[in-house]
Amino acid sequence: MNRSTPITSRLLINKRLLSLAANILLCAGLLLPTTHSAVAEEQFLDRIVAVVGKDIIMLSELRRRTEAIKQQLIARNTRLPDDKTLAKQVLDKLIGDQLQIARAEENGIRVTDQALDRTMEKIAKSNALTLAQFKQQLEAEGQVYREVRNQIRTEMIITQVRERIVNSRIKVSDQEIKNFLASEQGQQKTQSELHLAHIMIPIPSSPTADQLIAAKRVADKTYKSLEAGADFAETSIAVSSSPRALEGGDLGWRKQSELPEAIRNALKNVEKGQLTQPFRMGGAFQIVKVVDSRGGSVRMVDQARVRHILISSNQIRNDKESEEFIRSLRKRIIDGEDFAQLAKEHSDDSGSGSLGGDLGWTLPGQMVPVFENVMNDTPIGSISPVFKSQFGWHILQVLERKQEDLGERILANEARETIRKRKFTEELANWLREIKSQAYIEIKL
Repeated sequence: MNRSTPITSRLLINKRLLSLAANILLCAGLLLPTTHSAVAEEQFLDRIVAVVGKDIIMLSELRRRTEAIKQQLIARNTRLPDDKTLAKQVLDKLIGDQLQIARAEENGIRVTDQALDRTMEKIAKSNALTLAQFKQQLEAEGQVYREVRNQIRTEMIITQVRERIVNSRIKVSDQEIKNFLASEQGQQKTQSELHLAHIMIPIPSSPTADQLIAAKRVADKTYKSLEAGADFAETSIAVSSSPRALEGGDLGWRKQSELPEAIRNALKNVEKGQLTQPFRMGGAFQIVKVVDSRGGSVRMVDQARVRHILISSNQIRNDKESEEFIRSLRKRIIDGEDFAQLAKEHSDDSGSGSLGGDLGWTLPGQMVPVFENVMNDTPIGSISPVFKSQFGWHILQVLERKQEDLGERILANEARETIRKRKFTEELANWLREIKSQAYIEIKL
């Protein structure tokens, strides 16, 4: 661990682990250490610098946040503005934060202790520490762990309220999706990529007719050998003049638009695992293999229809008792009791429990990894072993499996998300201006 950079600075910059919007954690000033002498001075000079509705912002808080940002900008070799400008910017951020927290309370948005615990554990892990070690490190740097925890909760709430309210204001029409998919950027999204390998049979410079025939004969013989089952990489090493011959002729992943016209034409109607007929390009006869493909308008997706029972620990039932209970439910199902009825009576997943545990058709990546792994390993009709996720103890049953081309739906969803992200920043700024204009704000700086 680099001792020259406070752990808090690395904590604040690690935005991806918190899944927070850009620049949110930059201003988490409660995390900055304050000396005893500074505290005494702040207590002596402390006063109100802004009134925001029913809330106030104190000079001490403004100073802590401002100093935090200074340290972070210095660490990033960013030129500092003058103190007055920086304080104004920080105060504006504090006012915005308080207004957003108020909106979160109005909309019933909150972060549970369990969710906050998981986030704190992720932050500790990102610093190669246990949570206990992380707490000790913060305290050694002069931090108050409770304040750090409360600040992270605040930032998580702000992210949630932004996602809920701002996204609800963004509308993406079907026509916008069509226009996007027809654009150059949209065409790039729908274009498939091919993993290619090739073999080059050289043709002499200014070849005679006999030399050209001889080279074509070698290319045809090589093609027939490959079609009969010869290993492509071994053949490439043995006969190819390609600079990639020793790598088995591997060309890597290529977009079709990036390929020479001769190769694009030769690849028409060539599927994954197949070869092109030998064709002439430049000073060689080429044989190209489609090793793999991805993207494009065809997206074959494996789906599973699954139902489950979730048993979570609570104030009445601890973790060990929850595990024992779900094991007893599994035995009852294996002994002949109805899975759906037991899910309705006992599952702590209220959403699926009322449906007999049915989660419907699931897509890859939709479930948490441990759930998806067990689901993939469980044969149709079988009851899975008992397993644990962050939500509690589960058993599941796979009812059906299918593979479906969801290409058009996936492309439309990707286009919708791209357009939504484009609009989010502008709409966020509009919303923040609105809530500021509607609030009583008095600045006393």
